[in-house]
Order: sequence, then structure tokens, then C-alpha cells
Amino acid sequence: MLAGKLYTIIAQQQPEAQAVHTIIAWNGDHGIFRGHFPDQPVVPGVCMMQIIQELLSGAVGKKLLVKKAANMKFLNMIDPRRASQVTIEITYSETEEGYKASAVIKHEATVFLKFQGLFR
Repeated sequence: MLAGKLYTIIAQQQPEAQAVHTIIAWNGDHGIFRGHFPDQPVVPGVCMMQIIQELLSGAVGKKLLVKKAANMKFLNMIDPRRASQVTIEITYSETEEGYKASAVIKHEATVFLKFQGLFR
């Protein structure tokens, strides 16, 4: 889990039945930023996906894994020095196949990641 290490949850809301909105703060001193990349830290895309997975798992109360990424767009890089906090908005529905989810990671008007896929 990356929670408590790479990031800390600042606030979390469930604005509707199958949605969770979370504000997280980056741990800028985390070792991942020394390697990715020295003097130009960037949050790795795989870490963004892991955070979505962790937050969705927490919302539904089950450990989930990504089964299918139907649409994943990395629109901007996250520099933890410039966007020390981001908002992650997830909506989901339970189906026979698992949980269909849509997620957005953003800071103010800047969108970093848009995702649609299936978790099981």
C-alpha cells in the first residue's frame, strides 16, 4: 500500500452512493522521487493507478485489482512540489464482471489522469 508512505489522505467524502472524492497530500521526501526523477520529481503513472485501486477498495470494502483498463489518459505530469495536494474523484458501479469505475486525478483546473476500467 502506498497510503501513509507516498501519500496521506487529507479529506474524503462520499457525495453520492457510488462515488468517493479524496484529497491526498504527497510525501515529497519519499524515495520514489529521488529515482523518478532526480531534481525533477514526477509521480509515476503506476502509482496513480495504485492509489485509485486503494481508494476504490476502501470505498467498497473489498481488496480489488485492475482487471481491464478500457481508457487511460495521462494528460499532465504531477510534480509533487507544484501540486502538493491532488483530488481524486472516483465513481463506480457493481456489475457481474466486477466494479466498473471512472476516475480523475486533478489539482484545481489541471487534470493529470482520466481512467475508465474494471476492477475485480
